[in-house]
Amino acid sequence: MTRANDKQGLERAKRQQRLRRLAGQAISDYAMIEEGDRVMVCLSGGKDSYALLDILILLRKSAPITFDLIAVNLDQKQPGFPEDVLPNYMSEKDVPFYVIERDTFSTVKRLVPEGKTTCALCSRLRRGTLYGFAEANGVTKIALGHHRDDILETLFLNLFFGSKLKTMPPKLVSDNSRYVVIRPLAYCKEADLAQFAVDRNYPIIPCNLCGSQPNLKRAEIKAMISDWEKQYPGCVDNLFRGLQNVVPSHLMDNKLNSFDSPGPEELLTYRRDNPLNSDVSKIEELLAETELNPWSQMPNAGSQPIELNGYSNNSQKPSGRNKGSL
Repeated sequence: MTRANDKQGLERAKRQQRLRRLAGQAISDYAMIEEGDRVMVCLSGGKDSYALLDILILLRKSAPITFDLIAVNLDQKQPGFPEDVLPNYMSEKDVPFYVIERDTFSTVKRLVPEGKTTCALCSRLRRGTLYGFAEANGVTKIALGHHRDDILETLFLNLFFGSKLKTMPPKLVSDNSRYVVIRPLAYCKEADLAQFAVDRNYPIIPCNLCGSQPNLKRAEIKAMISDWEKQYPGCVDNLFRGLQNVVPSHLMDNKLNSFDSPGPEELLTYRRDNPLNSDVSKIEELLAETELNPWSQMPNAGSQPIELNGYSNNSQKPSGRNKGSL
């Protein structure tokens, strides 16, 4: 029994260290928190926001900079919301805690037709309320608990249903430049955060507005990504790393890339004035070493004309372009 307890304790310590390291790395990579920041942690009562607060508290203890933390809960007046859970929990934390009371629930139920997803409007109302509080209370960074899985799911939601290649960035400056949103858990896996919540015995408050909706596309996307990982182990890690290795010139958005190219005369002049680059020269050298006469390697060389892009090996005249060629 003691050995099992020791093993569990070691796993908990490793998990905490891993989450702390990944959050610290994300904060560093995207300059999320700076000297003198006043960081507002949005505490919903879900596992991710609890973990975010605890990890930021841990990081603050050893950070080379000084920053303030406050925690804020938006009471949206959902029926059955336990109003005492978060105040009781936060009474043991050395972090100022505020509750914003705003009946966004009734507004969402009034404006969203029956059977439609409430997430978009709910998120917009919640964001506007939190922005207002941040401005009134000198908050410089708004910290949200979105993690790696959220970021990937949002990517595919936008692709599949919005025709946009975008997701949740680790750090976002609002369109009016007045607010900065950060996601310190951007590198953290949801599975680790879920187990961390068990380790810490967080008093989880379920969201009866969001999680209870049928046919949520996000749930379907989550299942799809999970199936991919089972079929192609490691693909989720590669997908996430791909978001950090974007090549705009190899996409199709002409707002990111003008797709300008030199005209024929300019291109030919450039080639004349500049030797082949090293890659092409190396390829030519390799081919020269192995192919004294490339046509001599072909079966029945010389007996039949070989067509290549509209030209034959025994004729210098074009025979017409192949269908579909340039």
